[in-house]
Amino acid sequence: MEVGTSSTLMLPYTASSVGVARRRLIAELTDAGVFETKACDVSLVLSELISNALRHASPLPGGVVKVSWSLGDGCIEVAVSDGGGPTVPMVNKPAANALGGRGLGIVDRLSLRWGAYTRQDGSETTVWAALPLAGDADLNRENVAETGPQGHNGTGPNLVIASSRDA
Repeated sequence: MEVGTSSTLMLPYTASSVGVARRRLIAELTDAGVFETKACDVSLVLSELISNALRHASPLPGGVVKVSWSLGDGCIEVAVSDGGGPTVPMVNKPAANALGGRGLGIVDRLSLRWGAYTRQDGSETTVWAALPLAGDADLNRENVAETGPQGHNGTGPNLVIASSRDA
């Protein structure tokens, strides 16, 4: 996987798809020479996004979820598209003894930026996250802030960009 390349998978709307996507992503990042610790961070973020789609949204037509990633210059963007749901993705502050509710907090912590957007007809929601691959995370954060995430250019009527780093 070279800089500027991307992968897209249409996976069944089932829990087993989390592992399938994770293994494929790690293999491609390893082939691209990405350090194991960073590949694990990226795969954790992707796993959280897929898990949230399975828990909180409906499948796309055909009973699938779309999973994609794109390797850019010093950054990787992962995205998961589903059929939408009744809630808007947001970071929660669960009680210490809560069994869940930490997924987007993990995404927020490991990512430079993340966000969600929904098609105007409501037929598809995509949640994406951009992570640094190596080097100066502050520089990467500034580049993503200036140019927007890959493939989404930071615009759109239903775009939500979220990061605790903006505070």
